Amino acid sequence: MLAVERSEPSGTADLLRELAPQVLGALMRRYDDFAAAEDAVQEALIAAAGQWPARGLPDYPRGWLIQVASRRMTDQLRNEQARRRREDLVAAQPGSDAVVPDTDDTLVVLFMCCHPALKPPAAIALTLRAVGGLSTAEIASAFLIPEATMAQRISRAKLKIKSSGIPFRLPTAAERPERLRLVLHVLYLIFNEGYTATAGPALHRVELSAEAIRLARATHRLLPSESEVAGLLALMLLIDARRPARTRADGTLVPLAEQDRSRWDGDLLGEGVALITRTLPRGPVGPYQVQAAINAVHDEAASAADTDWPQILALYGVLERLTDNPMVTLNHAIATAMVHGPARGLEQLEPLADKLSGHHRLHAVRAHLLEMSGDRAAALAEYRQAANRTTSTPERHYLMRRAAQLTRAAQ
Repeated sequence: MLAVERSEPSGTADLLRELAPQVLGALMRRYDDFAAAEDAVQEALIAAAGQWPARGLPDYPRGWLIQVASRRMTDQLRNEQARRRREDLVAAQPGSDAVVPDTDDTLVVLFMCCHPALKPPAAIALTLRAVGGLSTAEIASAFLIPEATMAQRISRAKLKIKSSGIPFRLPTAAERPERLRLVLHVLYLIFNEGYTATAGPALHRVELSAEAIRLARATHRLLPSESEVAGLLALMLLIDARRPARTRADGTLVPLAEQDRSRWDGDLLGEGVALITRTLPRGPVGPYQVQAAINAVHDEAASAADTDWPQILALYGVLERLTDNPMVTLNHAIATAMVHGPARGLEQLEPLADKLSGHHRLHAVRAHLLEMSGDRAAALAEYRQAANRTTSTPERHYLMRRAAQLTRAAQ
């Protein structure tokens, strides 16, 4: 059983997030009812958050949470006439922590929350609540939607798991590659929303990017031989290392080329570079590893002028062969422009007109390349288009500032 030293309240929150999926897994093995078990775990987490900071941690926090959640499950079962036979089996609760199962089912819970039966928004919400230990209010706040709306999304996701009859087990060898791909995709989406919020006044939602990194670390510990898991973790670390320099004191966005690299997080950068350096030779190479390698090249450059753009261009060529994501083509065009000139980069953007129609990133990249080519009038129009289409306030302000700079230069 997990024994934990006494800690401060902030440590209590971290501990609860770590234990949440383990407790949920223990209840799933005992009761096989995801929706009811997840609700019971949330109530146990709330009780712990209220009691532990004042009274101190119990000797066995995991066992304490399992017992409290189990009692809640028992109460639920007692209120369901159709389950009276089952009530007799669960009414007797563990007398001590020593008999609480010591199995860590975090990975099983993560795979269940990222099941193909769930759409990405539902999988993200359920993962953050069931595996991340975040409350419904915290998740709703992070995505700027009402708590009631998020509660409905989570409730529908749990009902979908129940109606789909998804078994509580790890995927089979045949299922695992596709299921793992979905797990990594969900973690990647959570991180991206935290690193660049799609809407609202703040560029970052640190609680989301931090949670994505924590879950990626946990997944890597459980699946150390999976190179794409290591690649995703390295990618997150290498990108997040730049976050301290990505905004000014007033919250305005600072593009990569203008960032003060002395403000980057050297520990995260070093960890990410070391991780991807160890991982790439193991193979097989996947998209997350290649993206991590690209970001390692960026992060290892002493300045923007020292960036090894030919190497980045070559890596984007590899990445495009691995995925047909139009965002990859967009970034490939930037690398092409940095190596072969803006005209070549603009040529690569042409096929994206339909795939990314209306997306602010296409207009922003086109504006940047047009500005590089000296076509200020066209660049100005594209910056304004990009600013009108983004829902992120910091990005809009940055794009409008670039447009204003071009306007002043033309006068």
